[in-house]
Amino acid sequence: MQTRKLVSRDEWLEARRIFLQEEKDFTRLRDQLSQKRRQLPWVKVDAEYLFEDLNGKLSLADLFEDKSQLIIYHFMYGPDWEEGCPSCSFWADNFNGIDIHLRHRDANMVVVSRASLTQLQAYRKRMGWDFKWVSSLGNDFNSDYHVSFSAEEMDKAEMFYNFNFGSFPADEAPGISVFYRSPEAEVFHTYSCYARGLDMLNGAYHYLDLLPKGRDEDDLDFTMAWLRRHDAYEG
Repeated sequence: MQTRKLVSRDEWLEARRIFLQEEKDFTRLRDQLSQKRRQLPWVKVDAEYLFEDLNGKLSLADLFEDKSQLIIYHFMYGPDWEEGCPSCSFWADNFNGIDIHLRHRDANMVVVSRASLTQLQAYRKRMGWDFKWVSSLGNDFNSDYHVSFSAEEMDKAEMFYNFNFGSFPADEAPGISVFYRSPEAEVFHTYSCYARGLDMLNGAYHYLDLLPKGRDEDDLDFTMAWLRRHDAYEG
């Protein structure tokens, strides 16, 4: 790694103060963007979905439990996969323990995958996670929210992902979808994001961004080529 310019402590403080103003500008811009996100229009969800967890079949409305807001992480894990996606596993390592904080802001968080409940439970035990994870196997939820693709879509490279048609390297994709349930028990889709839009949900990446080397991925064959499931690293 190239060594940066060496300066006195006073010169460092001056440079840091200048950069602090840029950081503050970014924070204010992020706040403005978050406000615009909350002002996006909603779509009423009329489709009926049944998910499976250890308590049996659950509707989309059931996933809210006693909250009015629901965050769903679309975890890449197809029914014919031997294990969950390593990058989604990297993101999921950030989920343990946050549910209690979300619940105190009137929100529930659930992870959804098309793999069977048996697969999900075994993989969750292996990874040491305790967040709620339900199976969407047998319903159209994943395809309706554009995170699962048919063989025909893949053959034609006509997958609709991140709000555009194109190719994707797998039949499952990551994403986040957000929903609201009214007092009348109507459910509305309020927001979804995919691809780099998920970066803000990965605390480890934000810590890496603070380091002199950053994410240090520029010379790799592809982004996250270094990544392993947390039980597969050596040393």
